[in-house]
Amino acid sequence: MEHSNHRPIIQVSHVTAAYDGTVLLDDLSFDVYPAEVFGILGSSGSGKSTLLKHMIGLHRPVRGSILIEGEDITTAEGRERRELLTKIGVMYQQGALFGSMNLLENVRLPLEEYRDLPDDAMDTIAFMKLQLVGLGSAAYKLPDEISGGMRKRAAIARAMALDPRILFLDEPSAGLDPITSAELDQLIISLARNLKITFVVVTHELPSIDAIADRVIMLCEHTKKIIAEGPPNALRDHSENPFVRQFFNRQADAAVS
Repeated sequence: MEHSNHRPIIQVSHVTAAYDGTVLLDDLSFDVYPAEVFGILGSSGSGKSTLLKHMIGLHRPVRGSILIEGEDITTAEGRERRELLTKIGVMYQQGALFGSMNLLENVRLPLEEYRDLPDDAMDTIAFMKLQLVGLGSAAYKLPDEISGGMRKRAAIARAMALDPRILFLDEPSAGLDPITSAELDQLIISLARNLKITFVVVTHELPSIDAIADRVIMLCEHTKKIIAEGPPNALRDHSENPFVRQFFNRQADAAVS
């Protein structure tokens, strides 16, 4: 993907994250560009979820800034913060659907919170989002009545309810069989290309990253820093860091350089 004519849609600058005095992420800087599928990789304990929580405004960094379309989500307050949060959608690892609500009602929730619309308009928008992810016929089913893959799709539909420019996905393929995972990958690619949505995907599923990601960063649990950045195939084949090559080629642990 060519970036020379685009300004970044997300700019992470010198972000350090800590909890109870323990540094979890140390001086991270990277950009994400419009309509890009951007992956955040790393072994367990490397800080992937911590970084995601900072990027969506759940936690504030000790140092640094995170700009969403030029506005700093780490310092935004009140109405500015509320407006900023409507520009992003989040799909959490377990889907986080409410079991007592059908899919249409689940997808409506962000509209009820952030938009002043008539009921029928919210129903129409929610149904259209379900159709976008191939679930129009399941709109009135409860989460327990559908498969795990369908629940992930419904969670993406809910994340898209407010027409955000950016979707954050936390381990979207976790717990899915290879065929269902591949179908979800195709949905992500389709939404990125056809709707020009920017995706930030936290995952350790290498087949998925190979299929969908334009670029990735890789976090290191030992140094708390970014140890690699670029297209996944380039990192797998050409990284000078043996740990990065072994991660992408699924080989046994290497010492981190």
